[in-house]
This record gives sequence, C-alpha cells and structure tokens, in this order.
Amino acid sequence: MTSGPGGDVAPLAPYVHRATRAVQRLVEYAPATGSLALWVHHRDDDAVGADVLVRNDGTTLRYGAAFGKMTLERKTGLVAQEVLHIALRHVARFRALQRQLGDVDLRLFTLCADAIVVSTLGHLDWLEVDARAVRLETLLARVLGQTTEPAQALLQWDVESLYRAIDDRRPSPGKQQRRGEPRPSSRRGSSGESARSLARVDGPKARAARKLGENARAHLVPGEGSERPEDEAELSRTWRERVLRGHAGDGEHSMLRALLADLPRVRTPWEQLLRTRLARGLAPKRSRSWSRPSRSYLAQQGRLPPGRRLPFDPGWSSQKAVARLALMIDVSGSVDAELLARFSAELAAITRRHEARAVVIVGDDRVRSVLHYAPGRSDLRGIEFRGGGDTDFAPLLREADRWRPDIGVFLTDLKGPAEHRPGFPVLWAVPREHARQEPPFGRKLVLD
Repeated sequence: MTSGPGGDVAPLAPYVHRATRAVQRLVEYAPATGSLALWVHHRDDDAVGADVLVRNDGTTLRYGAAFGKMTLERKTGLVAQEVLHIALRHVARFRALQRQLGDVDLRLFTLCADAIVVSTLGHLDWLEVDARAVRLETLLARVLGQTTEPAQALLQWDVESLYRAIDDRRPSPGKQQRRGEPRPSSRRGSSGESARSLARVDGPKARAARKLGENARAHLVPGEGSERPEDEAELSRTWRERVLRGHAGDGEHSMLRALLADLPRVRTPWEQLLRTRLARGLAPKRSRSWSRPSRSYLAQQGRLPPGRRLPFDPGWSSQKAVARLALMIDVSGSVDAELLARFSAELAAITRRHEARAVVIVGDDRVRSVLHYAPGRSDLRGIEFRGGGDTDFAPLLREADRWRPDIGVFLTDLKGPAEHRPGFPVLWAVPREHARQEPPFGRKLVLD
C-alpha cells in the first residue's frame, strides 16, 4: 500500500498481477537478465479467453485466468519466454518481414521464435520451459536434417533466416499471382494470418514444421502495429543494449545460454536515410555575390577614421530561389502498392519541408510522361507498374538533366543500361527483392 493525495491509502493494484511472483523469481535468480521483465507491461485480462495463458503484442503481456493455476516454476518459465520475445523484438520483426514478403505465416513464425527462445532458456533448472514448444535443435533435425548442439545453433540462426529456411509454401493451383501484380497488403484479419495464406499450400518443410508444432501455443498477437520505422530502430537499439548488459551482468546465471544471433538488429530505416540525403541535396547552396557587401564589411565601416576605406568584401547569396528534385520512376519493374504509398508520402513531406519543387519523369525504355508538382503536392499512388518490360535509364536521365535539378531519385529495380551520366547526384531507390543489384553510379538506397 502507498499513500495517495491527502493521506489517503492508494492500492497497488496497477502494479500487482498474476505474474508478480514469477517476475520476482526471475530477478532473484538472474538479477540482470531477469530485470528485463521490469521493462515490460503486465496486465491481467480475462477477456483473452478461459484457456489462454498469456497474449503477447510486443509490448504488453496479458495474462488469462488459466495462468494463475500453474505452478510457480511454470509461471516463471512462461514469463521468461514472453519477456525474451519482447526483448528480441519478435512481434515487430514479424511485421517487418511481412512488409518485405507480403505473406508471412504467423504460426510458422511463432514456431521459429519459440524454438530460439525455449532453447535459450533450456539450461536453467529454476524454471520450467513450455513443454509444448519445439526446441531449436529439434526443429533443425526434424525439418532441415541438421544435427547441431543448442549453443552452436543459437549462434547461427536468427528468426528471419530460420523462417525463410522452413517456409517452402507455394501458391495453390489456380491462384498464382500474375507477373507484375502488386503484392497484397500486409493487413491481417482477426486470426493473425496473412490475407493470402489461404491461397498457399505447404511444401515438405512447412508441412513437417507445422506437424511438429501442432500442439504449440498461439500467443504472439502482432496486430497492425503503429511504430514508425525511426521509433522501431530506436527500440531495437535500446533492447539490444539491455540484453547485452544483462547477459554480461549475470554471467553464468544469465537467462541467455549464449549471445544470440537473434539479438535485435540496429538498422537505420530507409525513410530516415532518404530524408538525410535529400536534405543535403536540396539545402540552399551559397555563392559569392559582388553586388552586396558582407556583414563584417558593413560593421567595420563605422570604426574607420574619416577618409579611410576598407577593401570591398563580397557577401553571399543563394544560387537558386527554389530547390528542385527530379524523381525518375521505372515502370517496367514491379513495386508493392504499400511501399509506393510510403515512398510517395516521404517525398511529399521532404519537398514541403524544403520548399522544393518536384519534376516526376515516368518511363521504361523511353519517357512516357513528365509531371510537375509544387512543394508537398507530389502523389505517386496512381502510377501503374506493368513489370517485365525493357528498361533504359538514359532517356529518363537525359530528360531530368533538362530541368537542372539539385538531386535526383530513381525508383527502379536496377535492371537496365545507363549510358548517360547526368550532372546532378543520383540516389537509386531499390525494393528489397532487388537489393543485390549494383547501380551504375551514384548511391543505392534499399527500400523495405
């Protein structure tokens, strides 16, 4: 109990929940790594279902009524498992992978995430891990045919590479995605499965993995997610530091068996890189102006005795009244509609912030259209990508040169020749699936 305003007694209900004793046990046995649970929100929620133990949305653990009926060791193991899911950013990484691939099977992803976390906790005798979860070494042996010790496997596999290795699902007959057709939105229904998962059938690996984990709990609930890429990058950096400090502080008593390959990755979002690079290119450029004196020249004039004059010191002036951005779009490739919308919104915000006009050049092996936009007014969502056609970057680059931009952005898959090198810096914006392609010049920015 604590004292509230005016001396009243305020209950500790907001700080007491069904997992309170389990969190205390984590901190007692592994003070540094166990304290990761103190950074997590814990809530009792009977609405999750009578038989549900816990739900994890990436930031908050919601405990059902069935959680309170377990032993303390079992509670401790379950809380440790869910806390590590949050610390390793598994829910956010599911959403990121979904943005990349368009279709990610939540049950297979949860199976991979559980395999890594449960194998990490398997060396501790003061808690009981989830008996229904499949361990990493078992998953590797039964699905991929690899025999590996748990500690070694944890140093080799992260959740994304493990998921890609076991997900061999293919579109079912009659529902093949047509070439050039944009990938589906990453929005999901209440079941948490991707909208197109019903149109895909399991291959031998996915079938074996699903059979192996048929009794596993469905406890990760990604939802739609509201984090901006910049916020998620900062959260990943923060949790990575907490995990590393906790592991070093506990030593052999750490909840982590080894420093995992699955630690949260610290990656600067492409949105932030785009803003930084375009800000430099669109910033006002100054040059010497002999038509106006410098401020120091004017200030010194009043200090000179009569009849004396200083040598003229020219001032500075902006080279251009309005900055200009050239955006070249290769419509022969295929760009996800959601990615194009995010890219368009970023460019509109950047041109508005820097009061820059935009010239948009659309084409493939020739220029198809040229559009001009006032600052902050560009909208690319109506552009259609047909995919699979011939591409020649030179005509679009020559057309952009005519408008003398400060910087240019080329949205393309980088599959084509570029025999013309313009007089302005070029930033090649490339979707994730074409990230291995190298630009002919300039800098590459991978969009994911």
